[in-house]
Amino acid sequence: MTPCPFCDIAAGRLPASVVAQTDRAMAFLDLRQATEGHVLVIPRQHVETIFDIEPELAGEVMALGVRVAHALRQAFRPAGLNLWQSNGKAGGQEVPHFHLHVQPRRVGDGLFHVYAGRPPAPASREVLDGLAERIRPFLSP
Repeated sequence: MTPCPFCDIAAGRLPASVVAQTDRAMAFLDLRQATEGHVLVIPRQHVETIFDIEPELAGEVMALGVRVAHALRQAFRPAGLNLWQSNGKAGGQEVPHFHLHVQPRRVGDGLFHVYAGRPPAPASREVLDGLAERIRPFLSP
């Protein structure tokens, strides 16, 4: 298995500026602080993507992310905040260990936008209903 820097952080083999932790999750400052206070929240267990994480563990990671978001609001008083999680190369995942970004935002901070250009026009209800119908059979209970 390829060495995983987040597993090494969770095991204490690599340094990190930890802001919070539980038995199964931890939150630490991202090395690249595009905005002050950018935190990563990970499961301590190695899980590569959202497709691999158990729902209960995902809930614990998210709960810690919510706690961190509240702390960031108090510490930095940002105008906004992003939560994001990327999967696979096409999704922009750089470290193959599930992680949630909790990032304070400032107006005009120059960070990413959801759409490359102008947002697409709203889809018709017929198209949206067809997509929902296509997805529903694959939802697990």
